[in-house]
Amino acid sequence: MTTIATPRKSLSVKPLKLSQPFGASLAFLGLKGTMPLFHGSQGCTAFAKVLLVRHFREAIPLATTAMTEVSTILGGEDNIEQAILTLIEKNNPEIIGLLTTGLTETRGDDMKGILKVFRDRHPELASLPIIFVSTPDYKGAAEDGYAATVEQIVAYDYQPSTSSIASNHNIASVHTQPQITILAGSLLSPGDVREIKEIVKAFGFHPLVLPDLSESLDGHLRDEKYSGVSCGGTSLEDLTRLSDSIFTVAIGESMRSAAETLKTKFGIEYRLFPRLAGLEAVDQFIWQLAQLATQGSDPHFISHPRVPEKFDRSRRQLQDAILDTHFYFGRKKVCLALEPDLLYQTSWLLHEMGAIIQGAVTTTKSPILAELPLDNVTIGDLSDIEEMAVGADLLITNSHGKDIAKKLGIPLYRMGYPIFDRLGNGQKCAIGYRGTMQFLFDVGNIFLEREEEQIDP
Repeated sequence: MTTIATPRKSLSVKPLKLSQPFGASLAFLGLKGTMPLFHGSQGCTAFAKVLLVRHFREAIPLATTAMTEVSTILGGEDNIEQAILTLIEKNNPEIIGLLTTGLTETRGDDMKGILKVFRDRHPELASLPIIFVSTPDYKGAAEDGYAATVEQIVAYDYQPSTSSIASNHNIASVHTQPQITILAGSLLSPGDVREIKEIVKAFGFHPLVLPDLSESLDGHLRDEKYSGVSCGGTSLEDLTRLSDSIFTVAIGESMRSAAETLKTKFGIEYRLFPRLAGLEAVDQFIWQLAQLATQGSDPHFISHPRVPEKFDRSRRQLQDAILDTHFYFGRKKVCLALEPDLLYQTSWLLHEMGAIIQGAVTTTKSPILAELPLDNVTIGDLSDIEEMAVGADLLITNSHGKDIAKKLGIPLYRMGYPIFDRLGNGQKCAIGYRGTMQFLFDVGNIFLEREEEQIDP
């Protein structure tokens, strides 16, 4: 079992973690026609917006209640009401995601009471989902805010309008396949989500992904006029059909609570996959889908579950890639500074390839940290990983690790949020057979080049 250390520091010298509101806004951006609304000062919203814009290089819709010194003292009820009414007038969102910040959490605004008063004053907006999430940025990290948001999204009781019901009938006529809910954790990029959807579709299922970043932040050119809300993702109609799913697949330990909520609410069984990178991990995912596909026509499993031929070939390609690259991974010392779910996935893949995890730093507590393939993990910042990375062969973290890697003279493989000095973050895929293979080639080439430099400086 991994020992989890939390250094007692008076301040963070080189911050690693991103705030809960950042993670919450990212999750809301995976819903179609949604506007994340920060209840706090303009600076709180600007901080998350800048990071998201730099990472995805896309226009990011975020709004704020613009709390000032006076409204902070007197209370933010009027700011929330005015902000919601202004958003409806100017942007006409299908969903509003209301999240708190450290400012309003410290003050202690009664958010549920404020929303109740708002609903009473504006009964004409009863059908507009306003999903509230408590996300104080003075505790937890982005993964916590993201997970809390997904849990609140699935817990919300949606009241479909007449147009939504008609749209549901049309969707039902198009999607004749059984539906599976995919709870996509914060460790997954838009490219990862797209890969998962393609895999699920190959087994004859319709994937309802929540949240679906592959439809909103994948870097596509919009063919419609400018929209002030998220331009793609899980729609409100999709959310009203969550009860239609035959099974839930949760990806990332942080999605467990949301999966449990769906099970309690609708009685839908689920399976949690803590990672989808690596031969064994992907095999388990593929086999689960094969069993579900066979169970629909053969509930007693008289015939052996079948896997589409293309995955058999992809699996053999990954096996060959493992053979080609393991020479360069063996005994290499790697340091990682990532969010818990992403740290778990990446560290286990490196461990399976024969690399040594010299040091690991993460942002927040998680049950999955006890199962890492190393003796110790630190909940800290980049200054902690700088001390651990002396003599390492590779550092894996976000773009803020660039100066550390340069100072120590080791390569940096960028992963997590934010990555602002590389292109294509919305397309990058590191899961499944194909994504695992690409990750091994990318990192393997770094090791190969480093060896060549040491031989011929």
